[in-house]
Amino acid sequence: MTADALTDVAGLRVGHATRAGDGWLTGTTVVLAPEGGAVAAVDVRGGGPGTKETDALDPRNLVQRAEAVVLTGGSAYGLDAASGVMAWLEERGRGVRVGPDPAHVVPVVPAACVFDLGRGGEFRARPDAATGRAAVEAAAAAEPGAPVPQGCVGAGTGAVVGLVKGGIGTASTVLESGITVAALVVANAAGSAMDPETGVLYGELFQGRVRYPEAEVHEAALRRLAESAARNAPPPLNTTLAVVATDAGLSKAQAQKLAGTAHDGIARAVRPVHLLSDGDTVFTLATDGRPLDAADPLALNDVLAAGADMVTRAIVRAVRAAEPVDGPGGAWPSYGELYGRP
Repeated sequence: MTADALTDVAGLRVGHATRAGDGWLTGTTVVLAPEGGAVAAVDVRGGGPGTKETDALDPRNLVQRAEAVVLTGGSAYGLDAASGVMAWLEERGRGVRVGPDPAHVVPVVPAACVFDLGRGGEFRARPDAATGRAAVEAAAAAEPGAPVPQGCVGAGTGAVVGLVKGGIGTASTVLESGITVAALVVANAAGSAMDPETGVLYGELFQGRVRYPEAEVHEAALRRLAESAARNAPPPLNTTLAVVATDAGLSKAQAQKLAGTAHDGIARAVRPVHLLSDGDTVFTLATDGRPLDAADPLALNDVLAAGADMVTRAIVRAVRAAEPVDGPGGAWPSYGELYGRP
């Protein structure tokens, strides 16, 4: 039995640190790799990214593995959460060895942020190193293969997709080869996840799981969305973040290809996408559990296709799992509140 989550890739753990109330609506999510790290790569396609240590993941560069990936709210300020994760890893001697003493390590912790500043009402309420440490401690305490909380948690706490509340979503699949491919997404997009003519989620149209809302339900939803939009300040920046993981044995170049094709999963579920006001970023982690078929030069194709599919499913889950927010920073109804649960 699987969790249908990123944690179905053996060795990966996920932890959230969530801050809501008293001006807060933000948080941090950490994906913790097995000790020794995982092969890591990244592909950035948004025009306004906020990232840390992404250059280290270039296949041309020295670093081969990452110990953790940090997804965080707080825009560029929130990248400080990665410092707390680095400190936790350093205390355990995990990282790139840079000196004669085993304690002389530099943990490689790539990070990316979403824009959620002020959504709880207080512009200065944003993740810091302590938030990152709380998230990595939560990941370390999680049981292997544990379900991953979804919706308004961690880096998805203050997320918004178009005019509705966004959040965290995750999904996984097992290929015929036995390879597991999974994704975890922070859905926080300037574009919309729903067709304005029908209210159907774009990602569900792609999946072929379409239940069209009644006309009067859709009309009532549009009125509610217009009321909320009139109240809220227009968000200047947004971002969809994803971690796509697999137990396939990938090189850094293959992992980077997976990160690139996984962006197609965002494009299927959000329109428009990869705008100047987005910072869309996809990380990949490969844990080397299962080798690709060396006799088949196209063996990677199934993994690439599945990565994009899992990102689409994860975005749908993020939007469906989100709860509405109505507070000093604005009001964002949830998709489920507007259209009902499936």
